[in-house]
Amino acid sequence: DAEQVGSVGLVEMLHRSNLLAIVGGGSHPKFPDASVLIWDDAREGKDKLVLEFSFPKPVLAVRMRHDRLVVALQSRLYVFSFPHRPTKLFEFDTRDNPKGTPRCPAAPPGIVDLCPSLERALLVFPGHKCGSLQLVDLGSAKPGTSSAPVTINAHQSEVGCAALSPPGTLVASASRRGTLIRLFCTQSRARLLELRRGTDPATLYCLAFSPDCSFLCAASDKGTGHVFALRDTRLNRRSALARVGKVGPVLGPYVESQWSLASFTVPAEAPGVCAFGRGGRSPSSVISEC
Repeated sequence: DAEQVGSVGLVEMLHRSNLLAIVGGGSHPKFPDASVLIWDDAREGKDKLVLEFSFPKPVLAVRMRHDRLVVALQSRLYVFSFPHRPTKLFEFDTRDNPKGTPRCPAAPPGIVDLCPSLERALLVFPGHKCGSLQLVDLGSAKPGTSSAPVTINAHQSEVGCAALSPPGTLVASASRRGTLIRLFCTQSRARLLELRRGTDPATLYCLAFSPDCSFLCAASDKGTGHVFALRDTRLNRRSALARVGKVGPVLGPYVESQWSLASFTVPAEAPGVCAFGRGGRSPSSVISEC
């Protein structure tokens, strides 16, 4: 309802429910970009805004699950109990995240992901060290207490995108160069795969796992989406030089990388998201929205 909400900068749905988290933005916002509004579409009448969370700085990203609401600012994360009697549970300092600011208006929103699994409330966001990811299990963490952070040193340059698998067992990330995507085990923090999107730098807008974790999709500002196999990696393409054998330390990482098994075209430089369809036992389609 544009009359009540105005133009929107961010929106996040709680699974397939009637609850939406909305952040003002665009050309005619009615609410500041430092507030998160909760819209209940099942509520009768015109006034469907049921909650408002206010913050000291613009909101870059919102994530929701059945029992938590996570809000990302430029260098801080807030975690609330949700949706019943929302209470702030945690605050986390993060590495400065310029995404979504006027300096980079076409870039995707802040880097944060929240595992939807009922069995594991895992949260991932940029760590304090350049190129690192920090993992927090919200199910075992206790409000008001501190513990040693679980950190993955994922990249040598700044993290540009990150996503958790549906059960929270895997995390995929890319640096701001956008050429390589790395897959890690969240339990052991071991690197499992290195996937190559391309050779030229790109801004990754989205990383998405298939529901069964067999595939990973990546969309960037180069006007292409890429699909990688995670379970049966023989499906991924390799460099022709891989047949040669050892090629030395310079070309080695390039030759050993795995390339996407399939790609598709999307509007170039149009920020968007991608996801897998849920038809049958295995994913048979990729959905991209720009």
